[in-house]
Amino acid sequence: MRLDWIYVRVRGAPVHTIAHGLDMTGEVHGFLYGWWPTVKGNWLGVVNFAIPYADGRRDKLEVHDQLVPDYALRKRE
Repeated sequence: MRLDWIYVRVRGAPVHTIAHGLDMTGEVHGFLYGWWPTVKGNWLGVVNFAIPYADGRRDKLEVHDQLVPDYALRKRE
């Protein structure tokens, strides 16, 4: 799953670096366990995944039952 495809920054928004913040870039593994269609025909996956911290600590923020757009998901190889 591409974190930077589901949490998009507003263009032109000021950047405030927080060294101990969540690292919302790159890919993470997740567990997909359901799909929901939207009224406009898009699909959202129901996913559990962990978000790393930017400071490299071992702990990660575990999130559950998140709706993630299909374009941010890919099958694990």
